[in-house]
Amino acid sequence: MSAASHGPVAGPASVAARNRLWTRLNAAVAGYEEPLPTPTMVVDLDAFDANAADLARRAGGTPIRVASKSLRVPALISRALAAPGFQGVLGYTLAEALWLVEQGISDDVVVAYPTVDRGALERLVGSPSAAARITLMADSVEHLDAIDSVRSSLAVPVRIAIDVDAGLQVAGRHLGPKRSPLLAAGAVIDLARAIVSRSGFRLVGVMTYEGQVAGLADDVPGQRARSFAVRRVKALSVSQLQQRRAAIAAGLHELTELEFWNAGGSGSLETSSSDPTVTEVTAGSGLLVPGLFDHYRAFAPRPAAYFAVPVTRRPAAGMVTVHGGGLSASGPAGPDRLPVPWAPAGLAVTPLEGAGEVQTPLTGEATERLRVGDLVWFRHAKSGELFEHTPTCYLVEGERIVQAAPTYRGHGLAF
Repeated sequence: MSAASHGPVAGPASVAARNRLWTRLNAAVAGYEEPLPTPTMVVDLDAFDANAADLARRAGGTPIRVASKSLRVPALISRALAAPGFQGVLGYTLAEALWLVEQGISDDVVVAYPTVDRGALERLVGSPSAAARITLMADSVEHLDAIDSVRSSLAVPVRIAIDVDAGLQVAGRHLGPKRSPLLAAGAVIDLARAIVSRSGFRLVGVMTYEGQVAGLADDVPGQRARSFAVRRVKALSVSQLQQRRAAIAAGLHELTELEFWNAGGSGSLETSSSDPTVTEVTAGSGLLVPGLFDHYRAFAPRPAAYFAVPVTRRPAAGMVTVHGGGLSASGPAGPDRLPVPWAPAGLAVTPLEGAGEVQTPLTGEATERLRVGDLVWFRHAKSGELFEHTPTCYLVEGERIVQAAPTYRGHGLAF
């Protein structure tokens, strides 16, 4: 990679596939009934459906809960739920869960994060129907107190799942997402005892999300040593976590009978579903396969989500400028959070400007084939975050747009 560029280097096979994609998506946009605004955001349903089938295969019969945070397009959530092997939604806010239930999109939503949204909690405890279909997450008694603070009676029981930290403990260090304070089995059992003994609550589930297994690429080109270290962390995590889950499950069995034990993500379906304690797994990013999910040994990526911006000028030989493109992902700031110019193949952002809010200069051999007005298709680094930037996502089959699907933003929702 030259000092003048930043971006992935693709092999010949992927070059051909990406150029075919460029032609196909351009044809879909050109054939639509009206000019589309840019950035134009699309999902390739052929890839989406293939990814859904592959996720179900990898889960080996364990039900997959759809991670709505990774989609944020109701039509796509419904499409995933209709696919074999998928069941229920893992939401990210209570307000979102209430909306999904009210719209009839799902009657089984687990909110993945604790909530202190008083307005949403008031709606939940005031609706027996919603309370029967939504499960809240807790990792401390304070979360129970927040729920009790908004209700005047205990007529509507609230379903609770315990969020247990699933990080790897090695040599006095914690490796994994900083989520729950609950690590030792004793602390989990203490909270479970508080829940089952407290009026107005039902303990129905447990979540153990091993992000250091599910969310880390482990076969990155040019990073052999790091990839080996990541695979080692994953193997140790799987072994340690299986023992911890078993110990926690044994203690909880003395208190109550759980409805579900949720675990994993798109990058860990095989290992998560093989744990005998786990009754369901979660996937979302694996349906769209954003840039951060390219280099996993567990599966071959089929990117499904793209956004396009037009070429607006050619400032120099070997360079074009597109309008916008700066849709960076959350997380630690770095090159891997930038969108990747994907189609046509052979483009890269520059290290000086990166992906800009108003303009993005691109270099590479593919600039010679681009003219002012042509579209360049990018991939976002993360999944559903892309659709926070548009009210409409266009769903493509073959070379045809088959649906203009409102995103959460398009429905006027801000979760």
